Amino acid sequence: MGCRDVHAATVLAFLSGTASVAGLLAAVLLPNWRQMRLYTFNKNEKNVTVYTGLWIKCARFDGSRDCVIYDPQWYTAVDQLDLRVLQFALPLSMLTAVSALFLCLIGMCNTAFVSSVPNIKLAKCLVNSAGCHLVAGLLFLLACAICLTPSIWVIFYNNYLNRKYEPVFSFDISVFIAIASAGGLFFTSVMLFLWYCACKSLPSPFWQPLYSHAPSMHSYASQPYSARSRLSAIEIDIPVVTHAS
Repeated sequence: MGCRDVHAATVLAFLSGTASVAGLLAAVLLPNWRQMRLYTFNKNEKNVTVYTGLWIKCARFDGSRDCVIYDPQWYTAVDQLDLRVLQFALPLSMLTAVSALFLCLIGMCNTAFVSSVPNIKLAKCLVNSAGCHLVAGLLFLLACAICLTPSIWVIFYNNYLNRKYEPVFSFDISVFIAIASAGGLFFTSVMLFLWYCACKSLPSPFWQPLYSHAPSMHSYASQPYSARSRLSAIEIDIPVVTHAS
C-alpha cells in the first residue's frame, strides 16, 4: 500500500463519507419518516395519507401530489418521542461526520504536499496523516452510532404506535436513507482503519498519531551498519604483540 502517497483507500473513504453526509442531509429534510393512512368508507371522498417529517407535516389525498394540509411549524409541536430524538441526533451526526471529512481532507493534503522530512523546530506542531485519518475514522464511527440507533428505534416505535392506537402507521423512505447513510459512515471508518493498520508498521514516525519526541534527521536516513564496521573500533584498540626470535 502506498502509504507515503494519497492512496485509493483514503480517497474512497472521503467519497464514501461525502455521500453518507449527503444522504443524512436528505433524510433530515425529507418529510417521509412516518406515514399515517386515514381511510374513509364514503365513496365520494378519498383516503388521506399524512406524511410526517422531522420539521414539517403534509397531508395528501390519494393520487394527489399537493398538500391539503401543510404544517411548517411541526418541528415545534412534535408529539412523537422518536422523531424528537432524531431532531437532535441527525444534525449532531452530520456535524460529527463533517468534522471527520475535514480531518480526512487535511490528512490527504498533508500526505500530498508536505515534505517527507519534517522541520525539527516544528516537529511538535506538525499534523501527520496517520493522526488525521485515525481520528477521522473514530469520528465516522461515532457519527454512525449517533445516526443508526435512533433510526432503528423508529421501526420499533412504529410498531408501538400501531399496538397503542390502530395499525395505520408505517415508516417511510427516510428511515432507509438514514440507515444506509449510517452504513456508509461505518464503511468509511473501516477503510480509514484498514489504511492506518497497513501503514503503522512503517519505521517512520510519520505513521504514529503523535510525536513522543522531536525526530532527528538521523531517524529518516539511517543506514544499517555491517558487523565489520561495528567491530572496527574494537579492532583498532587491540594491541598487537610480537615475539622476537
